[in-house]
Amino acid sequence: MNFAEKAYRIFEDTTLLYHDTDHVDARVENPYEQGSIEATLFAKNWIDAVQWHLEDIIRDPNIDPVEAVALKRRIDRSNQDRTDMVEEIDTYFRGKYADVKVAADATINTESPAWALDRLSILALKIYHMEREVRRSDASEAHIAKCQAKLDVLLQQREDLITAIDQLLDDIAAGKKYMKVYRQMKMYNDPETNPVLYKK
Repeated sequence: MNFAEKAYRIFEDTTLLYHDTDHVDARVENPYEQGSIEATLFAKNWIDAVQWHLEDIIRDPNIDPVEAVALKRRIDRSNQDRTDMVEEIDTYFRGKYADVKVAADATINTESPAWALDRLSILALKIYHMEREVRRSDASEAHIAKCQAKLDVLLQQREDLITAIDQLLDDIAAGKKYMKVYRQMKMYNDPETNPVLYKK
């Protein structure tokens, strides 16, 4: 099994596990060996699943404003955790391919392997929730048909993205592509670079 397909299965299993409780404050033990890439992928999708549902909650038109502010700050922290984990995954790939001899005509990709895997993790969540919409017994036929059409696209996207990620990894392993890790420099989280914060 290629890496991207293996990663998707971990994302899919994690998404299902999250929905056993379907609660943003649920805690679960990571089933993979600590420090392994599998454990990181599991933790990555868990963060994404929680954030998916936080984004649902904050869109409640009747939400208490104080609760909404607290949720927004929690989402901001989650986004930072997500970014940190993507960088951790890219660091894994940098180490894995550190000894590869890069060809003179090697090219760089528009996104790193980990950011592509980030999209794959979100895709697992989209597919889960769109499948749930298709199975709804209280929805109209029109709604179900519309969601089925969207699901068909998502399933094709899954196939294409898994293929593209594995091709990218194969090209990096062969020295045809090279990768760089650009650390995210989010200025609004930093009290030294966000003028709203440092002017106080």
